Amino acid sequence: MMSYLETKNGFGHYSAKPIRSESAETTIELIIPRHFAGARLDQVLAQLLPDWSRNRLQAWIREKRISVDGRDAIPRQKVWGGEKIEVKPAHCSIETSHAAEAILLDIAYEDDELIVINKPAGLVVHPGSGNWQGTMLNALLHHAAQLAAIPRAGIVHRLDKDTSGLLVVAKTLEAQTSLVRQLQKHTVTRDYLALVLGQVSVGGWVDAPVGRHPVQRTKMAVIASGKEARTHYRVQEKFDESTLLQCSLETGRTHQIRVHMHSIGYPLMGDPVYGGKPKKSILEAMRLIGFSRQALHAQKLELTHPQSGMRMGWEAPLPEDMSNLLLKLRQHQ
Repeated sequence: MMSYLETKNGFGHYSAKPIRSESAETTIELIIPRHFAGARLDQVLAQLLPDWSRNRLQAWIREKRISVDGRDAIPRQKVWGGEKIEVKPAHCSIETSHAAEAILLDIAYEDDELIVINKPAGLVVHPGSGNWQGTMLNALLHHAAQLAAIPRAGIVHRLDKDTSGLLVVAKTLEAQTSLVRQLQKHTVTRDYLALVLGQVSVGGWVDAPVGRHPVQRTKMAVIASGKEARTHYRVQEKFDESTLLQCSLETGRTHQIRVHMHSIGYPLMGDPVYGGKPKKSILEAMRLIGFSRQALHAQKLELTHPQSGMRMGWEAPLPEDMSNLLLKLRQHQ
């Protein structure tokens, strides 16, 4: 059996902390924190057990793998705090998904408090449904074994699998607390280069809430019930049928830039989920260089160092595939 203790970190959020045992059967036990009163069980478990998606947890509820105070949980069940939860995971275990793996990391900066990584397109940041190994988290545990003691191995924000660029990882609990607080206060600067379809005449911003799509649950959308989201954009370069933008995040919602730009009629080039239909010349340019992802790169990152208090910044050059795509577009001008 694997038990979980409710632990409160320095920035007011709760997580499930594992206590390992030698039993062959794995059962997770935890107590629902009081501040989740009135919330749905699947939503609470998705926060306390981030190694599994909410869809997977919902499936386990239907399969009667989750109990509340000794009784089988039911779909859409609410909790009020203090309930004893037991989860019997199926298939992949936490130990497997959190195994250290010798995966090369492109490290832009590292000290005793944090690591700044230039993530390549194609690398998943955190294990999840369909991607239990070969992730950046697995690579981090191999690079710095002490990260096993930090929730999510110190990962405080993410990039989509097919988005390249910079993200920061905390190496201590104190650094993690500081970085999360900075993210919450919107004092971490995150600038992206985004190649969008259509000609954007001037810069601006999108201030529209982002949440789970009401029908297509694997997608996000601008929706009234979503979370506050704000993206600023500036024109960097114009092409015949596309525009290179610099996008700056105030908030960091899932797929935020992709959803926001799609919502105003300028979807990201190559986006398989939110992208529009490119003109023939763009399709030809993408085909010639084999470009098959959303054209989004986290170019700049700036934050306050958790220990020294100094403001620090980094910039990652465009990866080769996106540089080659821009070159092809310029040739068609």
